Amino acid sequence: MLACSARGQTGKGNIHIHSLKDKRCICDVCGQTFTTSKGTIFYRLRTNPEIVMCAIVWLAYGCPIQAIVKAFLLDERTVRDWQKRAGQYCQQVHEHLVESKQHDLEQVQADEIKAKTQKGTLWMAFAIWVPTRLWMGGVRDMELIQSLADKVRQMGLCRPLLLAVDG
Repeated sequence: MLACSARGQTGKGNIHIHSLKDKRCICDVCGQTFTTSKGTIFYRLRTNPEIVMCAIVWLAYGCPIQAIVKAFLLDERTVRDWQKRAGQYCQQVHEHLVESKQHDLEQVQADEIKAKTQKGTLWMAFAIWVPTRLWMGGVRDMELIQSLADKVRQMGLCRPLLLAVDG
């Protein structure tokens, strides 16, 4: 499947149902079959996807992992794995849809967040495309603003850009 010439292309009509029972599809180009959950956070999970999504939504709203563990009678490592999978998947989607393309940005607003974690204080800078309110990205390192400006510059067309900060 990785070597398929149609990999990553959408709307070509080359993917068809191979088995409804096993939830498998087939590619007409390379002849390989694959599960419908391939490339998603649900790939090779044994838990009902509705429970996984419920847990991820609760995590996104700040629910403690221990509360999810108690509510669904799960192992804490399982919930942490789901959280990690969801984060990695969201990162891939963001990179594909936002970071891999150039945009006519016009105006971007940057700010920073100070968060306290069990490992100490953490600083993160982030940028938002003002007209659309699209999250352009964030960085977490010592040279926050320069790293963030470089990231935004890579996504912007070669046009004047207003990058506003509050300090």
